[in-house]
Amino acid sequence: MLCSDGLSGLKEAVEAAFPETEHQRCIVHMVRNTLKYVAHKDMKFFAKDLRSIYTAPDEKTALKRLEEADKKWSSHYPAAMRRWYDHWDVITPIFKFSMGVRTAFYTTNIIESLNASYRRLNRQRSVFPSAQALLKVLYLTTFEATKKWTMPIKNWGKIRGELAIMYPNRLPD
Repeated sequence: MLCSDGLSGLKEAVEAAFPETEHQRCIVHMVRNTLKYVAHKDMKFFAKDLRSIYTAPDEKTALKRLEEADKKWSSHYPAAMRRWYDHWDVITPIFKFSMGVRTAFYTTNIIESLNASYRRLNRQRSVFPSAQALLKVLYLTTFEATKKWTMPIKNWGKIRGELAIMYPNRLPD
């Protein structure tokens, strides 16, 4: 399962190396990218309608809720609602999973946090004396960032069990 922000070419590159990979669009990115088309006064209500879509129990219900939200908002924000239809194929894989599994990989925030650490590093030092020096600093930055990763994934045993059933022979014992 690949959860990404829609970077062009990423899906194809990962599928070339791992052909059985399923692609899931980062829900947080979808919501953020949708809300940039919405006036501030409507954001709270619009976001609530979007939440009803991606928290739906199944794809059929989610599509129904998308259509309801579309009827409600498309006259005001047609570009915002069109994004969900255009990317529906990479939003829907999440509906195969229980809510516990969904919360484990519906977003790429942890990766973005790591990338933010790398960007801070780059702002502090834009030139490195050698490639080896750069690799050492990246390693140390990664090491420091991982110290923040103290919270285990909630209900990991149950999630792992569900994934092991859905994807036999992919998870090591």
